[in-house]
Amino acid sequence: MLFNRKKREEMSSSFNLLNQINSPDDIKRLKPEELVSLSGELRDFIIDVLSSNPGHFGASLGVVELTVALHYVFNTPYDRIIWDVGHQAYGHKILTGRRDVFHTNRKYGGISGFPRRDESPYDAFGVGHSSTSISAAVGMSVASSLKLEPRQVVAVIGDGALTGGMAFEGLNHGGSLKSNLLVILNDNNISIDPSVGALKEYLLDISTSRTYNKLKEDVWEFLGKVERVGPKTRSVVQKFENAIKATLLKQSNLFESLGFRYFGPVDGHDVVYLTKVLNDLKNIPGPKLLHCVTIKGKGYSPAEKSQTAFHAPGLFNRETGERIVVNTEQPLPPKFQDVFGETLVELAEKNPKIVGITPAMATGSSLNIMMEKMPDRAFDVGIAEQHAVTFSAGLAAEGLIPFCNIYSTFMQRAFDQVIHDVALQNLHVVFCLDRGGLVGDDGATHHGAFDLAYMRLIPNITVSAPMNEEELRNMMFTAQKDGMGPFSIRYPRGRGVMVDWRKPLREITVGKGRILQKGSDIAILTIGHVGNMAEIAVEKLSVDGISVFHADMRFVKPIDTDILAYVGQHFNTVITVEDGCLPGGFGSAVIEWLNDNGYNTKVVRLGIPDQFIEHGTQTQLYTYCQFDIENIYQTAKKYAKVKGKITTARF
Repeated sequence: MLFNRKKREEMSSSFNLLNQINSPDDIKRLKPEELVSLSGELRDFIIDVLSSNPGHFGASLGVVELTVALHYVFNTPYDRIIWDVGHQAYGHKILTGRRDVFHTNRKYGGISGFPRRDESPYDAFGVGHSSTSISAAVGMSVASSLKLEPRQVVAVIGDGALTGGMAFEGLNHGGSLKSNLLVILNDNNISIDPSVGALKEYLLDISTSRTYNKLKEDVWEFLGKVERVGPKTRSVVQKFENAIKATLLKQSNLFESLGFRYFGPVDGHDVVYLTKVLNDLKNIPGPKLLHCVTIKGKGYSPAEKSQTAFHAPGLFNRETGERIVVNTEQPLPPKFQDVFGETLVELAEKNPKIVGITPAMATGSSLNIMMEKMPDRAFDVGIAEQHAVTFSAGLAAEGLIPFCNIYSTFMQRAFDQVIHDVALQNLHVVFCLDRGGLVGDDGATHHGAFDLAYMRLIPNITVSAPMNEEELRNMMFTAQKDGMGPFSIRYPRGRGVMVDWRKPLREITVGKGRILQKGSDIAILTIGHVGNMAEIAVEKLSVDGISVFHADMRFVKPIDTDILAYVGQHFNTVITVEDGCLPGGFGSAVIEWLNDNGYNTKVVRLGIPDQFIEHGTQTQLYTYCQFDIENIYQTAKKYAKVKGKITTARF
C-alpha cells in the first residue's frame, strides 16, 4: 500500500488551507481563528500520509497546535526553533516547504525523519538523540547576544527528553545567563513508554494543582502589564508570583530555582491562546520556560488510547486504526529483541543475581517482559544512558549481575561511564546492545555503526556478536557466569533466521569462533548476523567451484587467534565482513593481529565505510555499503582467482 501520486491528488482537495502554506510567511497571513482549521488539516495530513508511509506518529500529532503557533509568532528561520526529540518535527517539516515531498519521509533518497541542517534552513539544529536542545539553544542565544543580533531562540523539549541529564546541564547554565532564550516543555507524560521518575510526579503536581491554575492566570496577566515599568517593580511582582507558586505547590519551582522564569501550565492544544502567550513571551527578556500540557497522538483516537504502540506503528488502517501486518504462510523467526527479553527472564528465574536495566526503551528492547514478570528486578531509568551504566556499575559492585540493555547508537552517550565506572573496576556488567549495525529508516542518528570499534579499544571488556538467535541465548548464558567481567553483546534490529530458536542453553568458550565451512581457495571471516548473508554467498561460490573457508568469529575481543593463525598460514587473501564501521572495527582487529604476528595475508574488509549513512531499508543500505550477499559473492569471486596457499594441513 504505497503513498502514490493518485493518493496525493485525492488528498489535495481536503487541505484547502494547508495547500496554501509553502512557508511560515503564508501562515502569518491567516487570521487567528483560521489557525484552528489549519491545525486540523495539518493533523489529518500527517495521519493520512503516515498510515501508508510509516514513521514516528504520535509525537508529531501532539504538537500540531504548538507547531502552527510557533511559526505564526516567530520569524523563522531567522528566529531559531530546535525540536527535541526530533520525531516531534513532522508538522514543522510540512509547514516549512516540505509538504509535497513529505511522502518520501524516511525513504531511501527522501527527506529525513529528523531535523537536519543540510535539509532546510528552518531546521536550526540536527536532532535524533534526545535532551540536546537546551544546550544547543543556550549556545545559539549566547552567539546572538555576542553578535548583537535580536534573534529569538526556542527549544521545544518533550516526549520524555527532559529526563535526560544533559537537559538539566543546559538549564543550569542557561538560567545563569541573560540571553534571550525560551524553553517550551511539551509535557505529554510519555517518551515511547510512559515516563518514569520523580520529575514526572513533579510536573504532574504542577499541572493538576487546581488552586494554582485558577490564580496563575491573574498573576500572569498582572505581570505582563508591569513588564514595561522599572526593574524594581518587576522584581517585586516576580517575588509575589514566585511566592504564590511556592505556597500552592508546597515546594519551590524547580525551573525558577535554576534561573528560568516559569509560565504555565497551559493547554498545548489551544492554538489561538498559544499565539497570545508566545507573543507575550517574546517581549520578556532573559531565559523563560513555558510549560505546555499536551496529549501524545492528539486527534487520532487509536493513538491516544495506545500511545506506546502508535509511537511508530508501521502501516495502519486510517479509518479503524488497525495496524497492518503482512501475512505469511510460513512462521517467521522472532525479533532479536524478543529473544533477548524471553531469554533474560529464563536466566533470571534461575539466577537471583540478575537484574535488568534500560534507559526509556522498555518495549523497544523487550525488557518489558521482565518488568511485567519481575517488576522488582527490572528498571527503566528514563532517557539517561550515563546513569543507566553507572547505576549498573553500582549494582555490580554489590554482587548483582546487571543486564544493561541500550541501543548501540545511544550507548555512545555513556562511553566514559563504560570505561571509568565499569571497565576500570572490572565489574560484571553485561551490555546488551540492541540495534547494532544499520537500522534502516531512522538513518544516520540511529545506526549502530560504531560499537564494535569503540568497545574493542577498552581494556577488560569482552566484545561479542551472535550470528543467530541460538548464539544470542548462549552468549547471554555465558555472560552471566561467575567470574566474568564487563561483557558486551551486540545484535541487529529486526528478525533473525531461526524459527525454532528455543534451544537448550550452553556455555560458549570466550574468544573462540565457529568453523562453518572448510575450504582452500579463499577465507571469509564474519562477525554477527552478516554471517548469514555470507553463508548464502558461500553456497553460490561453491556452485562456481570456489572452495571457501568461512568462520563465524563470535568475538572481536578476545579474538580467536587459532583461526587467525590458520588463515594467515594458508591463504593469500581473507575477506572480513561486519555490520559496523570499518575504521577500528572487526576487520581492523584482524589486520592488527596478522601484522603483529608476522603474516602478510591480504585483508579485504567489507563493512560500513567512513561516512555517515543516510536512511533507507536495511537491505538497501547493505547494498549501498557493499556488504550484501551479492557484494560478498563478487568480492570473494574476484580474489579467489588468486589461489590460496594450498597445503595438506586442514583445520
